This record gives sequence, C-alpha cells and structure tokens, in this order.
Amino acid sequence: MNLGDRICLPITVQELPSRKPECFSNEEEDFICSLELHKDAAIVVVNKPPGMPVQGGIGIRKSLDELAATYLRYDYPEPPRLVHRLDRDSSGILVMGRTKTSTTVLHSIFRERTHGASNDNGNNRKRILQRRYWALVIGSPRHPEGLISVPLKKEHFTNWKKAFHLSNKFPPLGKQIVDLMEGLRCVRLKSVFFQTCFDVYYTALYLQVIVDNGKSERITAVGNLEVMSSQHAITEYRVIKSSYPGYTWLELSPLTGRKHQLRVHCAEVLGTPIVGDYKYGWQAHRKMKLLPSVPCSNLGRDPTVRRPPPPPPPPFGLDLENGSILEKQPYLHLHCKEMILPDVARALAKVQLISSDCERLTELDSLLKLSAPLPLHMEKSWNILNP
Repeated sequence: MNLGDRICLPITVQELPSRKPECFSNEEEDFICSLELHKDAAIVVVNKPPGMPVQGGIGIRKSLDELAATYLRYDYPEPPRLVHRLDRDSSGILVMGRTKTSTTVLHSIFRERTHGASNDNGNNRKRILQRRYWALVIGSPRHPEGLISVPLKKEHFTNWKKAFHLSNKFPPLGKQIVDLMEGLRCVRLKSVFFQTCFDVYYTALYLQVIVDNGKSERITAVGNLEVMSSQHAITEYRVIKSSYPGYTWLELSPLTGRKHQLRVHCAEVLGTPIVGDYKYGWQAHRKMKLLPSVPCSNLGRDPTVRRPPPPPPPPFGLDLENGSILEKQPYLHLHCKEMILPDVARALAKVQLISSDCERLTELDSLLKLSAPLPLHMEKSWNILNP
C-alpha cells in the first residue's frame, strides 16, 4: 500500500464506539450506593453482597467493577479501580482506588502483605494490612486457635474419570457413575445422534455436580513448597463460638492472598469445610442434616410486632433473603468483616510516595479501620445457632 491509497470495506463493517454508552438506572444506583462503607479522596470501600461477581467475564452481565465505574465515580474523571478480589459467593469489604496514584499504592500494600508474610512465615512483624473474615464451618478444629502454613497448588481436570477417582476426594457415587458409563458405552448404539446426546449428558453431569458449575480448576493443599507451581499460604484462625449441632464460627486472618486460600485451609487442613462451599466441602454437605424450623422470635424478630412490607427485591437477580443454615442448599458463609490498612488519602497528602515506598506507610500513625455487617443469610444463621 502507498500513502493516500483508499480502502473500501463492506457496509457490514461499521465503526465501533470508543466506549460503551452509559445506561443509568435509579434502582441500580440506589442499590450500589447503599453498599458504600467509606469514601475519601483516595479510596472507596463497598460491602460486596454474596452472589455478585467482582469482575466481568464470560456469561457475566453485570460486575461490581463495572457498576462502580458507573455509579461510584462521583465527580472524579476516572473510575474506581480494583486492587484485590473477593470470590463471587463470598461477601464483605472490597477496596477500590479512586485515582491512579492511590491504586498504585494500594496494589503495593496488598502485594507487600503476601510477599512479606511468605518470607517471614507468619512471624509477628508489623503488618501494614490486616483482614479478618468470619466463617461458619462444619465441625470444629482440634485447637481453638492456631496458624496454618500449608502451600497451595492448582489442579486442572483434563480427564473426567481422573476427577472422580482423585485421592478419594469425591464420594463412592463417583465410581458407580463411572462404572455405569463404561458399561453403557460398550453397548452398540445404532443412532449416532443418541451417542452424541449421551456424551453430552455425562459430560454435563460431571461439570455441574462434580466440578462446581463447570469450573474445572481446583486449588488443593500440598505437603511442601518443593512441589512445582505451589504457592506459600498462611492463615491465622480463632474459634469465635461453637454452636449446636456441630457447627463452629471462626475468625480467619489470611496473611497471604492466594486464590481460595481460606476455603482450602478450612476444608483440607482443619477438616472443617465452610458452610455453602460445595467445591471443597462436597462430602460434608452430603452428610448435613436439615435443622428443624425455627420460630420467627428466634431470628431476632418479634412476631407480635407488625412489620412494614418487605423492600423490593435487589437488582441483578440477587437473592439476599435466603441462603441461611435452614436452607437445603445454604449460601457460602464467608464474609470479610474487618480490615485495617494505612490511611492512603492522608499518607498521600503528607508524603510523596511511589510504588516501592510501601514500607514507609508503616511509619504513619493514621490507620483506617473498616467494618462490614454480616450479610442477611449469615446473620440469620447466627441467630438460629445462637438463640
């Protein structure tokens, strides 16, 4: 091609807009703004509800980062940016940076938390970031408090039979299904269409029941760091309250930030999977017995008092009324309840920081203490188990 040449394109090729048009909804705006816990010149903090994805992806129509960019920007020219993650089914404190500078500093804080803890193996050093989760688990740890230092690694299921038999982590039903499938596949099936449908059936059964709604990646605990691709993971835990029958409320403080760290440490190290965690506590949930119905008075509500009509359901298809321990399939009971971190806004006003100066934040006396109330399903479970 030469300078000045013209290129003719078919009419089906149209210029794409540089940015998506912003569609504002009063219902969505009111809901997202109601989640806000704290806002200053550097950060905005929200109480993420369970079931809402933090980041967009395949099959996700609305994510919290996208909604924050629309409704929590306020008068800033740039949208809030994510600096850490929460699992879709978990809830609690989520911090976002409001400017490029504050986001860089926050990234350094969260990165230093993981790097520093991995190096000192959880020794008592001055931590610039502290996070405390509440979790309801099945069973009870052997000790009322302790430090878990067990590396984690990823497993990828490339063979469905291997997934069923893997380390006996799945129930005997898995082997029965495999045997049944092998027997049926030996029969001569005259219809190719039926054969194809059969393959789709058992593949869908494996994906939906065994591997948590089609997610074929799983984190597992390993014996030592010498295992290839393993990552150091450290968690402090403390028993808050033991509840009848066979449940325990734990406070979990992750000193590193690995994927599914708290869920794996609870299920595979303590042997007490988190209620609602069907990925890592599938067998324990099979043995769970439904609790008897509890009167309204035991849920902290006076049945003699006439209550106002319930509020309209939240947007985005969220169901925040159900999911307690009374349900046949309770929601994940894992909530980031407290967080202590440096006051980034005040720090930036006092000193000129760059990303490598994260340690200088520990010299400042100003700390930001954040707290998020429990989601409704966990609050109901607390009232049910602790009348």
